[in-house]
Amino acid sequence: MDTDESLVVAYRLGQEDALTFLIERYVRPIYSFCYRFVQSAAEAEDLVQETFIKVWRRIDTFKEGSLFKPWIFAIARNTTLDYLRKKKIPVVSDFDRNGANVLEDTIASDELLPDELLIARQSADVIERALLNIAPLYREVLLLRFQEEMTFDEIGTVIGKPLNTVKSQYRRGIIQLQKILQTDALHQNKPSYRTTTRE
Repeated sequence: MDTDESLVVAYRLGQEDALTFLIERYVRPIYSFCYRFVQSAAEAEDLVQETFIKVWRRIDTFKEGSLFKPWIFAIARNTTLDYLRKKKIPVVSDFDRNGANVLEDTIASDELLPDELLIARQSADVIERALLNIAPLYREVLLLRFQEEMTFDEIGTVIGKPLNTVKSQYRRGIIQLQKILQTDALHQNKPSYRTTTRE
């Protein structure tokens, strides 16, 4: 299978269908990413369309030797944030101002942490619902990490942040996610009491 980067080269050399292949490869992941922020199928579809129009217009700016996946997700992210700003909805960058990223935890590698292992055992639906309750600042990092399986370096490219900041936001997101999952588990295990009436 052709790599993303080889398809970009092919398109630049005049193979029009190469861009079509790229669009088909990324339309679902980009839609899924956008939808998790706007929570509307119609709005997510519009954002996907706008993202790919920008990709088509900017494909010549893609740097040789770079990875295409972080590049296109960065375009999708910025497109989504611009849309949310126009609707006056708090966006990810707004959370940077409250000091949440001052502490930069150190994550030594891309190996799973103990609490990540616990999270990995949860069903996809449970994780999906929990992510909706996490601050956008952390949600996008976790989505890129879990859903798109990006490295911390690639996530940094997408969100335009240094590696230590990405790791800090990721670690904080993991902590939030774990707390939500634990709370949900407690509620699910809570015994229910029913009153009965005598006839």
